[in-house]
Amino acid sequence: MRIGILTGGGDVPGLNPCIKALVYRAVDEGHEPVGIRRGWQGLLFYNPDDPESRDRCTMSLDKLKVRTIDRTGGTFLHTSRTNPGRVLPRQAPDFLLPEGELDPDQPLDFTDHVLRALEDLKIDVLIPIGGEDTLGYGARIHREGFPIISIPKTMDNDVFGTDFCIGFSTAITRSVQFIHQLRSTAGSHERIGVVELFGRHSGETSLISAYLSGVDRAIISEVPFDIEKLAELLLRDREANPSHYAMMTISEGAREIGGEVVQTGVADSYGHKKLGGIGAVTAKKLEELTGVKTMCQELAYLMRSGAPDALDVMVAVNYANTAMDLLAIGKTGRMVALRDGRYTDVSAESPVLGVKHVDVRALYDVDSYRPKVWHVLSKPMFLY
Repeated sequence: MRIGILTGGGDVPGLNPCIKALVYRAVDEGHEPVGIRRGWQGLLFYNPDDPESRDRCTMSLDKLKVRTIDRTGGTFLHTSRTNPGRVLPRQAPDFLLPEGELDPDQPLDFTDHVLRALEDLKIDVLIPIGGEDTLGYGARIHREGFPIISIPKTMDNDVFGTDFCIGFSTAITRSVQFIHQLRSTAGSHERIGVVELFGRHSGETSLISAYLSGVDRAIISEVPFDIEKLAELLLRDREANPSHYAMMTISEGAREIGGEVVQTGVADSYGHKKLGGIGAVTAKKLEELTGVKTMCQELAYLMRSGAPDALDVMVAVNYANTAMDLLAIGKTGRMVALRDGRYTDVSAESPVLGVKHVDVRALYDVDSYRPKVWHVLSKPMFLY
């Protein structure tokens, strides 16, 4: 079989080990793996009438090409946030644009072209690796009749249907390391440190990073916060600290009570504007309310840069092997997953069936803005 592999959305550590494991297993079993460059954009821009587009949009894969990629972060296939089901005319390749005047703000659906591209490339099954958006479009492709097996990745760990996504462990590891490093500056200058972490709908990165690094307060996406109350708590934390500083984390998707999520720029093809800035906004207000200088650090891309940690490599490789196990028995239209600590598979529709959130009642104290993990007996590994 010819097996297409693509990575979409934001890069995370663990993608390259996953690709390598897929290629090695496919080659050993007599299949022909094909890399789709730049996620769904590779299929959108593939032109069957232009032979040169094959090399621009795809890549033949073998063991030699992927031999060392597992030692680095990111994705060597590159990635994009393209959604072929919603493409603005200015973002579409010229050869696909219909004749006549087009509304520049009206997105076009090129799913039929994607299906034709897969047919022309003689792809038998597609393995998309991505978050809810990338895998959501993968589910659309499957509904149209094309076989897919999805693999979830996102450092937010927010893909519905699985307890763990590739990239999450390294993001937490990086965050905890940076938080501890920032303590030296916060303590030296007796400041309040505000660390903004990625997390659109789910505050799990803020919650778990705060829990493991022992920061004073954690603001998560799920719970709007009172800035005056937060200021009072942090002042109390600072006074109680022998080094005379306080530290807090905050999700990029967090908002004040009655306020809005901080967003900038134009929405992408999945309808998401760029998040980021709530940390700086919060730090400024805390400074005004407390009279104490703040130190704001937006970790952003540092959370997902560099090589994966051991857990992300293990899950990435095992997800690849699980996908190949499903392919061996002809079970498509599925997403590989971890549920209750075991590798399994769920419907490929799972990423679009719900939104994954922190279990606030079980894991978060809404009054003190802190993780509430008093008892861990019988709880899952990552306290989701």
